[in-house]
Formats: sequence, C-alpha cells, structure tokens
Amino acid sequence: NGQSFLVLDEQRFAKEILPKYFKHNNMASFVRQLNMYGFRKVVHVDSGIVKLERDGPVEFQHPYFKQGREDLLEHIKRKVSENSVSSSRPEENKIRQEDLSKIISSAQKVQIKQETIESRLSALK
Repeated sequence: NGQSFLVLDEQRFAKEILPKYFKHNNMASFVRQLNMYGFRKVVHVDSGIVKLERDGPVEFQHPYFKQGREDLLEHIKRKVSENSVSSSRPEENKIRQEDLSKIISSAQKVQIKQETIESRLSALK
C-alpha cells in the first residue's frame, strides 16, 4: 500500500543485497540501522496471536516513508542517543552552551573562594 516495505526472503536479501550497499551481510545489523533511523518492524496479529515471521516476509514502516512522497525523506534522520553531546537542533546546543558557561563561571568563583580560604588558613597557621 506504499506505507512500508517488505523483505520477502531475509537470507537472500542478506546474501545478495546488503553487501551491495553496506560493508556487511548481517540482517540483524541492517535492522539495527533501520531502528536508528526510526523504522519499526510491523507486527502482524492474526486472530489475537502475534505471528512469528521466521521464514516469511518481514515488513518495516516509518511515518515519513511513503510511496510517491520523496519530499518526506529528508525528515528521516538518525536518532541522536540521549547520552550524546551533539544534537540535531542548534537551539538545544545553544542552551547547553549557556548552561556550560554558567557552570564554568560558578567553578571559577568557587576556585577563587577556595584560594582565599587557603591563604587565610595558611596565615592563621
């Protein structure tokens, strides 16, 4: 229906297609990459039971992966992990830079106070 794509034969796909476009032929690595870009495996439910697709086709979908909508592809981006320093939004980096500046300023004030206390302590000794 143009809302997803299917891998009909995982073994053949891994053996013949993946090496043409990736430095590996590992289906699990390919699926991890898809997940990093926001693609999700479509789980089919037949009569209330989740169907295990061992040898059958595997389907993946993404909200911006739509047939005939090349304009949406630019929105498919690699997700930034939560513990990563970089951000896809410059305004978030700006806020973080401001926070960093405040922290550095506070650390410098603490260092000056510590040096003052150390010199007074030294004088008292």
